[in-house]
Amino acid sequence: MKPIRIIDKVMLDELSEQASTSARRRKNFNFHALESAPANRLLNAIEPDSYVRPHRHLNACKDETLFVLRGAVGLIVFDDTGGVLERRLLRAGSDAIGVDIAHATWHTFVGLETGSVIFESKAGPYVPLSDQEKANWAPAGGSGRGDLSGTIARQVPCTSAGLATKCRARQTAFKQIKVRAT
Repeated sequence: MKPIRIIDKVMLDELSEQASTSARRRKNFNFHALESAPANRLLNAIEPDSYVRPHRHLNACKDETLFVLRGAVGLIVFDDTGGVLERRLLRAGSDAIGVDIAHATWHTFVGLETGSVIFESKAGPYVPLSDQEKANWAPAGGSGRGDLSGTIARQVPCTSAGLATKCRARQTAFKQIKVRAT
């Protein structure tokens, strides 16, 4: 293991390229050497047509923190029945660049711009999600491109000069979705 690893444009470009050619349209780069490591630290490149099934981490030690290093992602927080409680645009260099999510909180992320990369951290060891941690009110992930990503993406406001038409359409759909009061 190298004593330091610089996270630079080349690293982000390579990871984004791998994400763009993968069936899931996202790609992780783990800084932790083993799944049994006490801390999971990783980069996650996520393309706009990737789908991350809404989920939660029930272990009280599994609060999750992420920062957007490049691009933009939408965060959507749900109640136990799949009702939208909160939605936020997280964008590198903006007023909202990251989030800390408490364990047991239903959430998902959607890539809003090509080449988006987040840094994610939570306690290890890595343990696959249990059935109780996967949203049974949402489709399973892993079945390829476009797997509900458009529906979820439309729930997140988006602004980008390069994606103006798509962003306007997403914003219009986003405004039509009501956030449930907590």
